[in-house]
Amino acid sequence: MWGPVGADTCGELCVKDRIFHRMATILITGSNSGFGRLAVLTLARQGHQVVATMRTVSKGDGLRRLAESEGLDIEIRQLDVTDPDSVEAAIADPAGIDVLVNNAGFEVQGAIEQIDDVLMQRQLETNVMGPLRTMRAVLPAWSERGSGVIVNVSSIAGRVAPPYSGAYAASKHALEALTESLHFEVSHLGIRVHLIEPGRFPTNFSDNIVFPPTWEGSPHEDRALIFRDSLTSLDGDGTPADPQFVADAIVRAATDPSTPFRTLVGGDAELIDATKTSMSFEDFETTMRTALDWHD
Repeated sequence: MWGPVGADTCGELCVKDRIFHRMATILITGSNSGFGRLAVLTLARQGHQVVATMRTVSKGDGLRRLAESEGLDIEIRQLDVTDPDSVEAAIADPAGIDVLVNNAGFEVQGAIEQIDDVLMQRQLETNVMGPLRTMRAVLPAWSERGSGVIVNVSSIAGRVAPPYSGAYAASKHALEALTESLHFEVSHLGIRVHLIEPGRFPTNFSDNIVFPPTWEGSPHEDRALIFRDSLTSLDGDGTPADPQFVADAIVRAATDPSTPFRTLVGGDAELIDATKTSMSFEDFETTMRTALDWHD
């Protein structure tokens, strides 16, 4: 539940001098699977009203049945973040939303020389323009009322660009730039903005990776597989990280005003970020190549 805030602070459900103590209405994009689905269920089980959006609503049938069986307040709503009309229809009443979680996304994977304009535009449409559209949809009403929370799900790839994920990393770097800029623009209006930066987690995200037509059988594919395999050395004892950790980070950002602007999730993400920020790029490259045993 939304707790009280300090006398000198206007919290996320505070309008001028009035503080509302109630459960929130939270809209989440990309809710049919992965982090989004877990966040929907976690928030709904806490008593919040959750609008679970997805491009194809039939993919939410299982979530709908679960909500009915548990008595959860979950609404399945169609929203395609790449379609401006769909965004406008799904967020027709921004004043009725307290929290926006931009979770929808996918990865284009391939060597830079293989990423054509169509693939790059497709990557940016979902991962950058999509969140931009949903944020534009809520910000005017939220700025007027003086409250709201935006949680953008980025990636450690928004901090470090790995090989063969240049398009994806570019989209996440762009999302981080938009989010950081937005924080400075609206924090004085009572609107909180947060970034969640997960590392590698076992979800179905990899099932939706899009490759260029020249990828299969190319030298790039072989080298990328070696690199991906080397990343397991960052998994500690080899136990897969629990995706619920990311959902919990989303939930905290959505509901807890003390949450920092940026939250890294996963031991690999924390290690990579700490290593990069503590040394030069050249030293970081050498350190990571040695740690991953990945050399030219």
